Amino acid sequence: MTLLPDARSVATLPTHDAVQRVVEHPLQAVNSWDEFSPLREIIVGDATNAGVPAQTDLSAWLNDYPDLSLAERERVGGRFPQRVIEETNEDLADLVATLREVGVVVHQPPASNHEQEFGGPGWRTRGRHSYCPRDLALIIGSTIIETPSPSRARFYELSNLRELFQDYLLRGAHWLGAPRPRLPDELYLEDESGTPGLGELEPAFEAANVLRLGRDVFYQVSRSGNEMGLRWLQSTLSLLGDIRVQPLRDLYHGTHIDSTICFLRPGLVLLNPERVRQDTIPEALKGWDVLWCPPIDEPIAPVLPRTLSTPWVGMNLLMVNPEMAIVDRNQPNLIRLLEGKGITVVPRQLRHSRVLGGGFHCVTLDTVRDGNLESYLD
Repeated sequence: MTLLPDARSVATLPTHDAVQRVVEHPLQAVNSWDEFSPLREIIVGDATNAGVPAQTDLSAWLNDYPDLSLAERERVGGRFPQRVIEETNEDLADLVATLREVGVVVHQPPASNHEQEFGGPGWRTRGRHSYCPRDLALIIGSTIIETPSPSRARFYELSNLRELFQDYLLRGAHWLGAPRPRLPDELYLEDESGTPGLGELEPAFEAANVLRLGRDVFYQVSRSGNEMGLRWLQSTLSLLGDIRVQPLRDLYHGTHIDSTICFLRPGLVLLNPERVRQDTIPEALKGWDVLWCPPIDEPIAPVLPRTLSTPWVGMNLLMVNPEMAIVDRNQPNLIRLLEGKGITVVPRQLRHSRVLGGGFHCVTLDTVRDGNLESYLD
């Protein structure tokens, strides 16, 4: 059954059996091992001050608009239109209301001022946005890991979450940070065709390159996550317990993984048919029930000629629990597909998800879910 085609009717949303009130389930300050266990506490982003840095910066070209020519790059950068920011914040406010209605504790710290200039040895830049808290913060059980983004503009992006992370620390969470990257020009490569790439000079990756499945953590090697980053994550997670890091190589060379693979519940996965084929399904998932995402419907064209995400951001969904998902309301075929597997769909919108570069999974960071460290692949 599809719930709430009208976003304004959030008050009518019934409490699902699998989503009980947080106060009934006292858990650790931070506790999240996977993408689908019943959700208790979450962080939601804020689009205020969102924009992109000047694309003459090699790291911005790599992570934002890698298809731009040098001449085009010299003309791109700055804040997104105010309409984009305001409408996105309206959509985020509705998402916050929806999550609270089903009993989830929601935090939405105000966005940082991303227009202030900063830099390191040999480079200067401005910030990007606070829209996607998941991009740079990885939650593994009771541990928060700040990841070393290869994007210079994202160096201080988590600053608006610092007070919240400190509170989690005082209440018993663990808080780690990867080695701060230097991000010199030598880290960024360019092939014979003029396409930018990420080198191996130092560990560099984003949390959104990672999907969690209990004991198993999947890491996508791509232009937003290198092999050195994989090695650092493997060595660090070995300190946290019996956790296996599953590398994903030669699957998708873009940025993040969560519009390519979406774990829906144990044994059920949604895959992007443009990036994954039957013969390239990760070996660890070959015994799973696979849903191939239908073609994405995009009835409204983006307001800008270039976007940070492809249309496949339409499959970027948030699991509230194994039987409930928040999904782009403009994807009726995907909604029907999920409902066919007994998943209750809560349709919502992020009108400018492509321009800003994130769907419902991207704009949230779940810090507390039910459950413990489980093995879903043995």
